[in-house]
Amino acid sequence: MKGVAYMGEGRLTTVSLDVAPPGPGELQVAVAYCGLCGTDLHIVHGDMDARVRTPLVFGHEASGTVAAIGAGVEGWKVGDSLTVMPLVWDGTCPACLAGHQHICQNLVFVGIDSPGGLQQRWNVPASIAVPLPPDLDLRTAALVEPVAVAVHDVRRSGLQVGDHAVVLGGGPIGVLIAVVARDAGAHVMIAEVDASRRNRVAELGIEVIDPSSADMVAEVERWTNGVGADVVFEVSGAAAAARSTTALAKVRGTIVVVAIHSAAREVDLQRVFWRELRLLGARVYQRSDFERAVELLSQHRIPAEALISGVVPLEETASAFDDLSAGRAMKILVDVAGESRA
Repeated sequence: MKGVAYMGEGRLTTVSLDVAPPGPGELQVAVAYCGLCGTDLHIVHGDMDARVRTPLVFGHEASGTVAAIGAGVEGWKVGDSLTVMPLVWDGTCPACLAGHQHICQNLVFVGIDSPGGLQQRWNVPASIAVPLPPDLDLRTAALVEPVAVAVHDVRRSGLQVGDHAVVLGGGPIGVLIAVVARDAGAHVMIAEVDASRRNRVAELGIEVIDPSSADMVAEVERWTNGVGADVVFEVSGAAAAARSTTALAKVRGTIVVVAIHSAAREVDLQRVFWRELRLLGARVYQRSDFERAVELLSQHRIPAEALISGVVPLEETASAFDDLSAGRAMKILVDVAGESRA
């Protein structure tokens, strides 16, 4: 079978791999599509060389069907559609024992810490497989994982119907958070410096501003009639955005840190104290978030086609990262099976 591997030092290559049968407790996935995300971009740029073991077949936003079933696995049959929640926890650490398995202190993120979905046959623990309804096409289903991120972020925020939510960053996750928040009944505004991304956001009917040329605080005050945002999602990873969060939130508002910041950031703790703000982290997702993401996509409540910039064959994965790096795309899928209809 074919796959794509990261070889270290920023190098990608298409590889030929042996197909191993699924082990006990595993499913073998015939991967159809695999989405590329910001974490994959960090891997390809060499930013995670201290963590990943090379050569690494990466990728964790996959959809496909069951190709084979390992011993002891029940409830699945060959041909079933599925996606993969790429988290394996130990079940014994303090986080797991407290019910927070998704942020296990010894978490294995599949596709980063172990082989991922950029291969035509992928053996995964059956416990992390998530069934898909038969009427959800596999191209759309490749968005389940990033939608689950957004579902988790919105749920963690405590967002209510009628709330005003500001999303700092108009990349794929920022846009999905905005879409999920809007679906939940919130008023949403995105702040994004890139003009092409702002145009894509506007096409989705979401209010968008350029924080590099507008007075963000004044715009949010105008938008909320002087109240401030109920929820601020920091998705950009930029220092300036992190500094701005406390000025945008209303009294007893909530700030949700979604981005992975590469360094410590300045935050106005006086403002946190003065307005009794809540500052939350939101990382990955839980099983219920995946199931909700499947539901939203199945009900066509996520504009999947508007978010998918293109589909490339496995052999062109490297060029897809060029487009992502340059900001020319929102979400690119890799046609792992070699059956692209795009």
